[in-house]
Amino acid sequence: MFWDKVSALYDIFEIIYNKKVFINTGKKVAEFINTSDLVLECACGTGAITKYIAPKCKYIYATDFSDGMLKQTAKKCKNFNNIKIQKADILNLEFKDQTFDKVIAGNVIHLLSAPDKALRELERVTKPGGKIIIPTYINGSKGTSLLAVKFIELLGARFNRQFDLNSYKEFFKNLGYENVSYYVVDGHMPCAIAVIEK
Repeated sequence: MFWDKVSALYDIFEIIYNKKVFINTGKKVAEFINTSDLVLECACGTGAITKYIAPKCKYIYATDFSDGMLKQTAKKCKNFNNIKIQKADILNLEFKDQTFDKVIAGNVIHLLSAPDKALRELERVTKPGGKIIIPTYINGSKGTSLLAVKFIELLGARFNRQFDLNSYKEFFKNLGYENVSYYVVDGHMPCAIAVIEK
């Protein structure tokens, strides 16, 4: 699997190419987390967002489909005792309905062939009044994002879609989500964070 192969080098690429966004996305997401929150993070990757959430929440399940990425998260978050790291499929989550206060899925929606199904799963496991937080890299106005995407695709990643801010907003609107706020972390490859109120 591509993500297993690149897991050990993923953070190095991000820090060299997109350090400001890579760091500030995790910090921004953590602003939505409360000390009483039970959190599910899907597609946790190397734990880049997880490490900012764990100090703020009651407990977090950090999940990913890639064993290699989960190993990196385990290393990065080894000092936290309020975290469970486990393999999970975002399209078929093995959690009960309305379990989590906050559900996060970072930089994965654009990779999925069925993002609508993933969103319904995220919504299913979120408590009423909870939040679904979806950070996704978008194409910036300078075009540098497109070059990075082409490079990553050459290495073996597959993108099912690409967004700019307007198409990202349209994506959620077309799926029927109306109560959504958007925040942009700017940099070489900006990150748009959609926060859906359930």
